[in-house]
Amino acid sequence: MSGYRAISGISAIADAYDAFLVDQFGVLRDGREPYPAAPETLVRLKQAGKRIIILSNSGKRSAENNRRLAELGFEVGSWDWVLTSGEVAWRMLSREDEQQRGAPRKCLLISRDGDLSPLTGLNLTRTESGEDAEIVLLAASEGDVHSLAHYENLLGPAARRGVPCLCTNPDKVMLTKTGHAFGAGRIGELYEELGGSVRWIGKPFPDIYDFALDFLGRPDPSRVCAIGDSVEHDVAGAAAAGLGSVLVTTGILERQSEEERRQLFVKHGATPDFILPKFLW
Repeated sequence: MSGYRAISGISAIADAYDAFLVDQFGVLRDGREPYPAAPETLVRLKQAGKRIIILSNSGKRSAENNRRLAELGFEVGSWDWVLTSGEVAWRMLSREDEQQRGAPRKCLLISRDGDLSPLTGLNLTRTESGEDAEIVLLAASEGDVHSLAHYENLLGPAARRGVPCLCTNPDKVMLTKTGHAFGAGRIGELYEELGGSVRWIGKPFPDIYDFALDFLGRPDPSRVCAIGDSVEHDVAGAAAAGLGSVLVTTGILERQSEEERRQLFVKHGATPDFILPKFLW
């Protein structure tokens, strides 16, 4: 396994890449606000002539994330597209609707803060029961509100009936206003433990990278770099897609030692090309 190079800012490697896929939570912002200097760094990277996609394992669609970043003070125009796993899933489900053209399916939606946007415009009707659900959509977690046992009771009946599930946020840990909590990815694991099958959409899985590279016009992957705080999602996903990668040590790795990070490289079979203390120019 090759080693990595420590850098103090993105400017050290900007010339080596034409496009950057920048993670949102843990790189640009925590569960409350932007990290210091992150908005400015994004602007400077854009001013350097780089294509920028904010690539996020958010179960919400792109427009909602785009709006939220602007509200938090990020300069509109300092990125080319916000691409979320929720957006990828919505477009995939929309294609299925066009092909099937049947009666609406009953969907058990697991989201956050009452968000219904993952279903808007789709041939799905919402149910709040796993007993009659025909599809399960895991868009987000309220692991800071509900226990895992709550989700087990809700999802168990659907899993036991073999109802297909889409998990549009594979992150197992999320950042909230009160600290770390289990993410939708952990709920997806629970669904599999209960006997159900899950289709995973988002980093590190290939669909989201295909959408990103299509948007960029299918460039040489070696000229594209992913920046993230997760070895399992950002670094491993970039490696599988043939991209460069930068691991920032904010976000979920903030409290981990260098040795603990190395253990994650071994566990997930992926080492970043670069390590950066925080998203700085």
